[in-house]
Amino acid sequence: MPELPEVETIRRDLARRIVGRRIVGVTVKWPKAVQIPSPEAFACQIQGMGIEGLERRGKYLIVRLGGGVALVVHMRMSGSLLLDAAGEGDPYVRTVFHLDDGSDLLFRDPRKMGRVWLVADEAEVVGGLGPEPLEDGFTAAALEKKLHRRSAPIKAVLCDQRVIAGVGNMYADEALFAAGIHPLQRARDLSAEEVARLHRSLRQVLAEAIAGCGASIRDYLRPGGEPGAAQFCFRVAHRRGEPCPACGTPIERIPIRNRGSYFCPRCQGRLYIDSHAP
Repeated sequence: MPELPEVETIRRDLARRIVGRRIVGVTVKWPKAVQIPSPEAFACQIQGMGIEGLERRGKYLIVRLGGGVALVVHMRMSGSLLLDAAGEGDPYVRTVFHLDDGSDLLFRDPRKMGRVWLVADEAEVVGGLGPEPLEDGFTAAALEKKLHRRSAPIKAVLCDQRVIAGVGNMYADEALFAAGIHPLQRARDLSAEEVARLHRSLRQVLAEAIAGCGASIRDYLRPGGEPGAAQFCFRVAHRRGEPCPACGTPIERIPIRNRGSYFCPRCQGRLYIDSHAP
């Protein structure tokens, strides 16, 4: 959290409000949030720069500034970007960007895991990411090529940002449920038909979540402070013990590579169990 749909929602919301604005100052309240350059140089260099556009790469927000410079923001587990909020007394605000219209853009991060970079080339930060799952070039064949040599559980592979950019716990769980695939199934063992189903479900789940403006499970809020609504459409994610919407079996949660994974043991379990029978 936030994953691709949340960051895309933040990008769209902020683009309407801050493109064309100028950064007149920065208050760095927690210096370790700034990765490149030093916090002092960061505050000095960014001052006076105009905001020319906003883009997203995976879970990263890229703010295009004047002179070809990019401000890259990764919110990690608990980060939010809030606009026009009263943040001076909020102990979780780590960086404040002061804009020329008198508004403030606040980087709020209770768990102190989020990071920002000011770079001439964003590839320095995001160059190792995999393909964007909603782009035209991300086909079922491209996904199959990514999976066919990987012996790790498919849930872990989907969350590997070098394989696919932007997919995390929640939407991997939702996509696997929609495709009827057990999260422990080895990626390389998926059939062509399963890969095709997974490809379709990934794109559908992500598109639906963007339409719902992201999911507010814990810390995520839109820049205006509003929660997202995508969580109300979740079928398995964060629904342990609730009945499966397809068969009524209670949703289970298991750890996979230190990540909690939610699934229906009936709808997603049969093929996995059959393929691993002694």
